[in-house]
Amino acid sequence: MSGLRVRFAPSPTGYLHIGGARTALFNYLLARQQGGRFILRIEDTDVERSTQESVDAILDAMTWLGMTCDEGPIYQSARFDLYRQKVQQLLDEGKAYKCYCTAEELEAKRELAVAEGRKPKYDGTCRQRQDQPDAPYVVRFLLPDPAGEVSFVDRIKGTITFRNEELDDLIIQRTDGTPTYNFVVVIDDAEMAISLVIRGDDHINNTPRQIHLYRALGYEVPEFAHVPMILGSDKKRLSKRHGATSVMAYQQQGFLPEAMLNYLVRLGWSHGDQEIFSMEELIEHFTIEGVGRAAGVFNPEKLLWLNSHYMKSGDPQRIAELLKPFLQERGIDVSRGPDLVSVVRGLQERSTTLVQMAAGAAFYFTDQLDFDPKTRSKFFVEDNRQLFSELKAALAACDNFVEPELETVLHAVIEKRDLKFGKVAQPLRAALTGGAPSPGIYELLEVLGKERVLTRLEAALQQLG
Repeated sequence: MSGLRVRFAPSPTGYLHIGGARTALFNYLLARQQGGRFILRIEDTDVERSTQESVDAILDAMTWLGMTCDEGPIYQSARFDLYRQKVQQLLDEGKAYKCYCTAEELEAKRELAVAEGRKPKYDGTCRQRQDQPDAPYVVRFLLPDPAGEVSFVDRIKGTITFRNEELDDLIIQRTDGTPTYNFVVVIDDAEMAISLVIRGDDHINNTPRQIHLYRALGYEVPEFAHVPMILGSDKKRLSKRHGATSVMAYQQQGFLPEAMLNYLVRLGWSHGDQEIFSMEELIEHFTIEGVGRAAGVFNPEKLLWLNSHYMKSGDPQRIAELLKPFLQERGIDVSRGPDLVSVVRGLQERSTTLVQMAAGAAFYFTDQLDFDPKTRSKFFVEDNRQLFSELKAALAACDNFVEPELETVLHAVIEKRDLKFGKVAQPLRAALTGGAPSPGIYELLEVLGKERVLTRLEAALQQLG
């Protein structure tokens, strides 16, 4: 076991975003590789926006992706007493102060600073204030040494330095007594002994403020690694205009979790020219140093290509289990049809998603095919009546309904009628599928089974009637 402790800390104000899932994955892989600990923390201090529905959505997505945590989920909302103690500690030590400036006063200060060409930050009006009026207040952290600087070595981006004059006295407690993000994240990471913070690079500007807080509270400062953001095809930050950004939206669209994981890890990380990785390979090869500094560009087509690969190469038994909910959504009772695993085997080569596979599997389980007009006019004609009758009789006499025997039966009909293979196979396929794309004719016959095949040929004859 190593001393590595990493965490994923989403806010439950919505679904698990693609970017958040990638951050979680990088943390998870490094912990598994180094024998460290992966902690899941739910940052729900924003009581107005945090919802149980969002918590459930995040946990469901983590479960779907298979990223099990070693500790957690830990909820910040259960730790308010600790945060209040730390606020009081800083007040008692003179490292924080109460600020009574109203929202109107702060806006006026901001407008004046902008008009004078200054950085619109808090001017420290209440730093030396001795009175304590009976009025709402926030608690601000007293920035140490405004003339100094803070520097840290980012594991991805290298050395980053901020001058303290660029910062201001951070609010650490709101007027309603609730703590703010930058304050509680420092306390939690320190109290949970997080040794490496891997997070999105939109948090870089928070890091110098947090480093000051670590030091003021007497905590050891962890290492940081800021992951580049994910962009859409137009090189702008990924958003709904680029398509689905929720991890579970892709689950609902029939994507496999291994395809999503493989795709996410390649959004910013590489290992030579390899594109396809098993989880075992990812754990073996992943390094923070392999994460690039440039933003990743989300490409739905590449994700679909990866999913198609995993659909084709996946275990049919597992694919069948994953397919069941999608069939149920279509009102299909799989217990009344042929063996689902056999159905899956026949569809794997031509299915890119589980949704597509479910659509392709529907004809196997129906009691009454819906013949499309083109199929009806092309194949259900009087000239094929004798062909359907002979096929039905020949297949009824087939005792062993497996591909080699079925091939012999079909070729006997072809030779008797002196027809080309397609002139027999195509009308037969239409009678069995209603015109839906399907596997080879012999595999199709075997999977459907003798009873269903004969029933559908009789239905085809009725179409002629």
